Amino acid sequence: MELWELGIKEARDGLAKGEFTTAELSAAVAARFEAANGKVGAYLTFERDEGEPGTTPVAVKDLINVRGQPCTCASKILKGYVSPYDATVIANMKRRGFFPLGRVNMDEFAMGSSTENSALGVTRNPYALDRVPGGSSGGSAAAVGGDLAIAALGTDTGGSIRQPASFCNIVGVKPSYGRVSRYGVTAFASSLDQVGPMAKTVEDAAILLGAIAGRDPMDGTTPDEPVPDYAAALAGASLKGVKIGLPKEYFSAKGLDPEVKRVTEEAIARCAAAGAEMVEVSLPHTEYAMAVYYIIAPAEASANLARFDGVRYGHRSAASADVRSLYFKSRAEGFGPEVKRRIIMGTYVLSSGYYDAYYGRAQKVRALVKRDFDEAFAKVDAILSPCAPTPAFRIGEVQDPLTMYLNDLFTIPSSLAGVCAASVPAGFTSGRLPVGVQFICDAFAEERLLKVCKAFEDATGTGRSLREAAGAALP
Repeated sequence: MELWELGIKEARDGLAKGEFTTAELSAAVAARFEAANGKVGAYLTFERDEGEPGTTPVAVKDLINVRGQPCTCASKILKGYVSPYDATVIANMKRRGFFPLGRVNMDEFAMGSSTENSALGVTRNPYALDRVPGGSSGGSAAAVGGDLAIAALGTDTGGSIRQPASFCNIVGVKPSYGRVSRYGVTAFASSLDQVGPMAKTVEDAAILLGAIAGRDPMDGTTPDEPVPDYAAALAGASLKGVKIGLPKEYFSAKGLDPEVKRVTEEAIARCAAAGAEMVEVSLPHTEYAMAVYYIIAPAEASANLARFDGVRYGHRSAASADVRSLYFKSRAEGFGPEVKRRIIMGTYVLSSGYYDAYYGRAQKVRALVKRDFDEAFAKVDAILSPCAPTPAFRIGEVQDPLTMYLNDLFTIPSSLAGVCAASVPAGFTSGRLPVGVQFICDAFAEERLLKVCKAFEDATGTGRSLREAAGAALP
């Protein structure tokens, strides 16, 4: 096995045994970058940093601030911006044996499900180079799935870790809201955004989550909850006696691809064979979740993106004659179509006369979505569902924004509820495209979530063995 193929656990074990050095590991990843990034386009910039001895390199989504590195959010409006500080997740990561090695592509300001909305380049799925890697953390997923990174950090607002993880045959974890600090992470929708690990195995994801999670005085949404040793808790993980809920609304949803449904049903059968008790549950307000999300998220984006005005940093229009035209032209030139679309939507629902009818009502329905999960978790330990309604689609295939939004059909409800969820590789379509399944657990039950995912990985032969059997498009 080449060094660039290693995951976190394998890399750490090799470093501890003196089988190779951090400099050699970094050089191997750099060589893989040189050989494959031109085909995949996962990275926007690559930092040739050898790291401190004994540390492990991690790719970073381009909206997380790293001191001395650009942070463009894959947008023209932040061209030239270099971060003067580390986000809390980066500071935590550095203290716990990791270092950032390159910035990876994304949908502009995390708005999208395919990474096609990046203003800085195209990213391709390493399992089928004519297809998207998912989004908005598509660069993170493609880097890990194509072995251009040991692991990566992504962010998830409505599914932006889980859906690309499903498309690229890796593990992606969306922590509970508040489990990981958002300080230093460029905001899209502040009540939804979460940073999470994207890795080659569940154990790798557990290690990286443990490194970045915890209370942060710079982020008031992080509660003073202890962070378990997630990796150690995986020992002896089993599905025996675990009650797994199957939400009937998800399996009857329109647009669920037959092959995705088949792989998910096979995953259910494997869970049952491993001793899990499968229980039908209902999440009755699921049908409203998409509409609620596309009111709340654009509203918060409209407020958060108001700061990007061409005055303090980033792109400034050269054609402006006064302050008013400076704002208008800088934002018109700097933002892409999807960002503009969501700003307009968000501004509209927050406007006088519409706030209560749209935003206020959406927040009330969000509470009902959360109540659905509370009632389900009173009966089951975890929920299993499809992760994305389709496998990876071809680049340029989906042109209608509403069709694109449906990629987050199964991931948005848990984001609105603030609970934790993960995508785990489950199999392939007949065309050898990866398919992941989603496990969901209650808020701050990441330890349980990871144990269920690890038991599934062990019981079904996914993880490393599935990756090796996949036949990725990259050499």
